[in-house]
Amino acid sequence: MDARRQSSLKPHPSDQQLVFKPNNKKMVAGSNASNPLPTNSMAISNGIFFTVFFSVTYFLLIRWREKIRDSTPLHVVTISEMAAIMVFVASSIYLLGFFGISFVQTVPFSDDDEEEEKEEEILRKEDTRVTSCGAALDCESDVVVKHVINKDLVNLPKETTVTEEDAALIQEVVSGKIPSYSLESKLGNCQRAAFVRRMALERLTGKSLEGLPLEGFDYQSILGQCCEMPVGYVQIPVGIAGPMLLDGKEFWVPMATTEGCLVASTNRGCKAIYVSGGATSVLLKDGMTRAPVVRFGTAKRAAELKFFLEEPLNFDTLASAFNKSSRFGRLQRIQCAIAGKNLYIRFSCSTGDAMGMNMVSKGVQNVLDYLQLDFPDMDVLGISGNYCSDKKPAAVNWIEGRGKSVVCEAIIKEEVVKKVLKTTVASLVELNMLKNLTGSAMAGALGGFNAHASNIVSAVYIATGQDPAQNIESSHCITMMEAVNEGKDLHVSVTMPSIEVGTVGGGTQLSSQSACLNLLGVKGANKESAGMNARQLAKVVAASVLAGELSLMSAIAAGQLVKSHMKYNRSSKDIAAKA
Repeated sequence: MDARRQSSLKPHPSDQQLVFKPNNKKMVAGSNASNPLPTNSMAISNGIFFTVFFSVTYFLLIRWREKIRDSTPLHVVTISEMAAIMVFVASSIYLLGFFGISFVQTVPFSDDDEEEEKEEEILRKEDTRVTSCGAALDCESDVVVKHVINKDLVNLPKETTVTEEDAALIQEVVSGKIPSYSLESKLGNCQRAAFVRRMALERLTGKSLEGLPLEGFDYQSILGQCCEMPVGYVQIPVGIAGPMLLDGKEFWVPMATTEGCLVASTNRGCKAIYVSGGATSVLLKDGMTRAPVVRFGTAKRAAELKFFLEEPLNFDTLASAFNKSSRFGRLQRIQCAIAGKNLYIRFSCSTGDAMGMNMVSKGVQNVLDYLQLDFPDMDVLGISGNYCSDKKPAAVNWIEGRGKSVVCEAIIKEEVVKKVLKTTVASLVELNMLKNLTGSAMAGALGGFNAHASNIVSAVYIATGQDPAQNIESSHCITMMEAVNEGKDLHVSVTMPSIEVGTVGGGTQLSSQSACLNLLGVKGANKESAGMNARQLAKVVAASVLAGELSLMSAIAAGQLVKSHMKYNRSSKDIAAKA
């Protein structure tokens, strides 16, 4: 905080202060600016004028109807009608003048330059009066008069105030003289930029941001990589499910969610897996994809490039071009699809501990630049042609995989199914067949052969700084349940072909998300084996989904779903209150 912001004056209690209100209306405290309260005589006078106004209005309406009924010209008026019209006009003028004063006193801030100049003149006068300039302080000093903010509005400490300099910046943003997106570079202070932007937004919209925190967040950490033009941050509670026993290791799984019962349900699944000996996971595939679309003059020419790219003898040359932009990005496969004279080229590569979208995109651009030499007639329409496919449900991801492909399984003992999950093996197997398999097939599901995989994926993604939008393909999952050991125990598994996660880059470097990754033991890049942390995180996601599937299916089979949600969402309390 600069010296101007730190400096402060404590005016006499009787002095006035400008207060910034969330409804963007200027209210000046003091006897001269307060709304006039009507005296007894004014109240009597107002009552008389109200009575006269409505009386003459009623009289004129009656006369107007009679003239229409008798076909009398409206412009022909009697003396009584003329007197009534004069009284009507006089009373209207009085009433408009009386209510007009109150309206002017609550008029909103104007963005007009002339109005702003008047406001600044008022501020200068207030400055001179409050500081008693000449008696104790020099008018040319750096002392700034502070204007009080509604503390609840921006969730700021009580000592935080708006300086005259910030007030001028806020007005320049409101008037459009300073673009909101340029505040960080102009001020060199991300926290202050967020504050100025927030106050300007409230004045522009007339809406309060009360309840949206501003303080307590490192805005410098998101500059240029996570979020633009911030005005605060959203608080999402983080719960812990576990311990999850996976591949012989214990994990405590952080889940950021606002859905009651989700963490508790996943935790119950973790317990059932733990006491049954734990879960086992296998990483089947690891490769991020990007698929540009290119166009040629003829379909034959597009097919020639397809054959060239899929020729094994050309792979090493293409991989050399692809790999030169990254230490970790390594080309694994090229898969092509043709539509007329348009060619879609799906590149797959390893990306270390990063989720890898930027890494693979740079490698693809290198290959396109190389191909342009031998195929000068190739027209690159887009670095992404949706054959990747990112943040959309797509069969290519369900079949070929994208990111990490993981299968996770566990055998739940019969007594655990009865005591912990409160159901039977036979009931779970039957429900899984009819719900997750047959029911999803009837619905035409694409990768949705599960109970609620996306619930767990989203919660873990938000907690660990992943891209929440990639929940779409990352939640592709098929849940299988089968009775084993002569029908006594339950074998349950989840197969997830496209889990897209990383432990470096993006939101993973934010302090809260970094703490959650640290809890799982996968924070940052793995120094011993590149990509090991991201792969472990993908396995944890799959194991968490396994626990969530097991618990929810058991609740449905036992008829406990509604009861548990009523308990953990406190719905019963709300209903009783309304009743």
